[in-house]
Amino acid sequence: MTLYLIVCATGPAPGVGELVGLSQRAGWEVQVVATPLALDFLDLPAIEKQTGRPVRSRYRKPTEPKPPRPDAIIVAPASYNTVNKFALGIADTYPLGLLAEAPGLGIPVVMLPSVNPALAGRLPYQASVACLRSEGVRVLDPPLIDGDFPWHLALESLPRDPGRP
Repeated sequence: MTLYLIVCATGPAPGVGELVGLSQRAGWEVQVVATPLALDFLDLPAIEKQTGRPVRSRYRKPTEPKPPRPDAIIVAPASYNTVNKFALGIADTYPLGLLAEAPGLGIPVVMLPSVNPALAGRLPYQASVACLRSEGVRVLDPPLIDGDFPWHLALESLPRDPGRP
């Protein structure tokens, strides 16, 4: 079973290796996909060594091999921008293109936002969350804590049978 971890450029992003490890211990093959801005937040060699796969952030060229289709997708940390663009169907990057198709393909999506209270309280964000939830996307409430990012919540929120949302 293949799990795509989409990482956005927010403060917790450098710790995504923790979620990779948790996912692997739960039996997932992990493919990390980073938004273009998140690339600078990540230790790419370390993640690639941990997953055995290159971190992807762009569409593949026609001559490049097609990656396996995900059985589930976790977006963590999910940025304010990504939550809103996903809800609007904007697919201007590879990660957003994957997300735009996922509900229509029946691929379960869990989002663990990293959004501060001022942004989480805005009407556009709240409308985006409601829209995504109405399509079956599991958008978790952003953690309002100063401590460690709760990576485990995203993994625990995947459906028991990832083949069905």
